[in-house]
Amino acid sequence: MKTIVLTGGGTAGHVTPNLALVPLLREKGFRIHYIGSYDGMEKDIISGRNNIQYHPISSGKLRRYFDLKNFTDPFKIILGFFQAIKLLKQIKPIVVFSKGGFVTVPVVIAARTLKIPVVIHESDYTSGLANKIALPFATTMCTTFENAASAAGKKGIVTGSPVRPNILEGDPERGRIICGFEKGRPVVLIIGGSTGALAINNCVDEALKELIAKYQIIHIRGIDNVKSSLQNLSGYRQFGYVNDELPHLIACADVIVSRAGANAIFEFSSLFKPMLLIPLPSSASRGDQIHNAKYFESHGYAQVLRQEFLSVTSLMDGISEVYERRFELETNMRKAGMGNGLQKLFDEILKAAKNE
Repeated sequence: MKTIVLTGGGTAGHVTPNLALVPLLREKGFRIHYIGSYDGMEKDIISGRNNIQYHPISSGKLRRYFDLKNFTDPFKIILGFFQAIKLLKQIKPIVVFSKGGFVTVPVVIAARTLKIPVVIHESDYTSGLANKIALPFATTMCTTFENAASAAGKKGIVTGSPVRPNILEGDPERGRIICGFEKGRPVVLIIGGSTGALAINNCVDEALKELIAKYQIIHIRGIDNVKSSLQNLSGYRQFGYVNDELPHLIACADVIVSRAGANAIFEFSSLFKPMLLIPLPSSASRGDQIHNAKYFESHGYAQVLRQEFLSVTSLMDGISEVYERRFELETNMRKAGMGNGLQKLFDEILKAAKNE
């Protein structure tokens, strides 16, 4: 049986595209193994799922700023490299697919050392540090944006973003039933999340009275940010984390408010959902979400609200403007053929495997 190793970690955006590939890999008869970190979220998402065998290795973060861990993490990466070498010799994959995150660096280098073809994918407008390091060791870099493909030179190819098939199968009526919402009133899905979106969560809490006067609100807050005081509020439904219900919640939304991680916004655009994007500021990231959001805004797919201008007034105004422009934004996405890059990415993985 053919075997593939998937790797990616650190954030959900480095894991969910791997999950999107699983049904296609199963159809082609692949045995699937996953290499991730000991304690990253990828372990919780992948372990025990879809009969995928999970293998943890040591990993360290490569930081652009001073931190005492910068002196110890390189040794973790070196250890991870030797652990990856051992695992790959045991697993014997015909190809490795890497979605990014620092845990992937030792895996990609180990695969190149063993002459196993490697396909990496970059979702953002500009490549992250892990993928920049991995590129010289990769066979192909698949990208969502043309800009990232151009920067990768001859190895770069635009495939688009892989969208999980189940995301496309949501039922709006079921979404309303899950939330206890009435039909006919507009629904706004607000995706806050964990610490990276506390600014959004806090602003929504301040604006909540005004929001539910105009809309029905679905609020994904992050597991540690659910408030018991809001549990029975009419017209408002909060979630810590959503898995199987997510496609239905997206389907019933008229407007989505979100950060601007590429995987998420391309999933929304594949369903032609009007978006208000609030990218992570450059003080909290490398600025990739700002580039992603600008691209979507400049092409007429979304509207952008920078976090430094986030307030109750700007949030209410932003949601209202997107709702009023929803048909225009949806039409622009449909005309552009915004869709699923999953098949193109899968084809590149198969090509690399055949050319081993």
